[in-house]
Amino acid sequence: MDILGTTLRVCVDDLEAAVVFYERLAGATALRFERGGVQVAAVGCFLLMSGPEAELEVLRKVAATIAVKDVDEAHRLLSELGARVIAGPVPTPVGRNLIAMHPDGVVYEYVDRNVT
Repeated sequence: MDILGTTLRVCVDDLEAAVVFYERLAGATALRFERGGVQVAAVGCFLLMSGPEAELEVLRKVAATIAVKDVDEAHRLLSELGARVIAGPVPTPVGRNLIAMHPDGVVYEYVDRNVT
């Protein structure tokens, strides 16, 4: 499985203020979208999320987002290694993702950009 990078997940109260800060920090423009009632801004290696507390509570349980070349390949390898796939693979605005709990109990999101 090719790991292409990681994204740090940050839950914020004021997305607009956070976007200004992180755009300057990362030297990048935010890519914005909404998912499940949560407003999201991807800025460099940061994934800023703001929305209803009930939704954010679930999102906070995911330690990080890991970009991979192919989510299907990640699914196979994770399963072979004893990880439990909690959700997915499912389509996202830019590709696909899955959520997996590693044998140590840590939960990660795996994403690819293979739009299907």
